[in-house]
Amino acid sequence: MRDHLQSVDDKDGGELIIDPLLGKVLFKNGLTFCIVDVKRKWVAIGFSLRRSNETDRMSLRIVGYGDRYYHVINVDDPELLDDEFRVWLTEAYRHGARGRGAVTKASHFDPMVPDDIDFEIAPPS
Repeated sequence: MRDHLQSVDDKDGGELIIDPLLGKVLFKNGLTFCIVDVKRKWVAIGFSLRRSNETDRMSLRIVGYGDRYYHVINVDDPELLDDEFRVWLTEAYRHGARGRGAVTKASHFDPMVPDDIDFEIAPPS
């Protein structure tokens, strides 16, 4: 997931920020566009899109707020991080991009931005 987002960020000239917290990782490009929340039996990946993506792969009810819709997919098998998921993740990344017309000025407020903390997350050894 990180590698995919980094490749998209490199192509778009963005400012991908990976912000690890206790049990969660926030992905930002202007706004927080994706949250990876580690659970006991799965990883919940929440992301926002400018549209409601009605599919049976979503784990929770899709919640709309402003010009965004928040989606959650519970991942208990790496195979779920397929091409379809990467399309949604890319769309969420581009929606969070600041200064590219992706969001209106009124929705630019995010209490987590600015943020000076950038970390590289390495897999456990």
